[in-house]
Amino acid sequence: MPFHENADLVMGPTTKHRWAYACSKAIDEFLALAYWKERKLPVIIVRFFNTVGPRQTGQYGMVIPNFVRQALAGQPITVFGDGTQSRAFTHVSDVVGALLKLVAEPASVGQVFNIGNTEEVTINDLAERVKKLSGSQSAIKRIPYDEAYESGFEDMPRRVPDLRKVHAAIGYEPKHTLDDILTQVIDYFRRK
Repeated sequence: MPFHENADLVMGPTTKHRWAYACSKAIDEFLALAYWKERKLPVIIVRFFNTVGPRQTGQYGMVIPNFVRQALAGQPITVFGDGTQSRAFTHVSDVVGALLKLVAEPASVGQVFNIGNTEEVTINDLAERVKKLSGSQSAIKRIPYDEAYESGFEDMPRRVPDLRKVHAAIGYEPKHTLDDILTQVIDYFRRK
């Protein structure tokens, strides 16, 4: 930790459905890099670390929009697992800016880059920050994984990117803090 582009991948057993997504992304990377090596198709692999911004719905389980929606509705903020798992969240405009710079940099072709933020937060702390910034009185409800998922669920305890490679390539530095992101998402949901 943090995850470097050349580090070993972390995947669980095929009996845990959660890992299908990670496996499919890894296969995509293998295929893209093979096309670069064998056919000289210019590809750049980018690994996003929790991209968030206004207008994100939370439809696919994205934690920040779900927490904000629950907090503003006065519903319990649902934390799955024990809430000690940690993540780093990246504003969508930081991601788009990095993508544009990578595409314009010829040396990035055939490379793998992490794009994210290094401001790490536990899911428990994230729920508390959403409550505070939204002025919500919602309770925080923890749901053990074995109650939430019939077949059991495995979650990564920590997912934070190493940004040294992308910084060296294009000078990438995330401009938005987690509080910036939360404030924008809260404002969006209030106007919605």
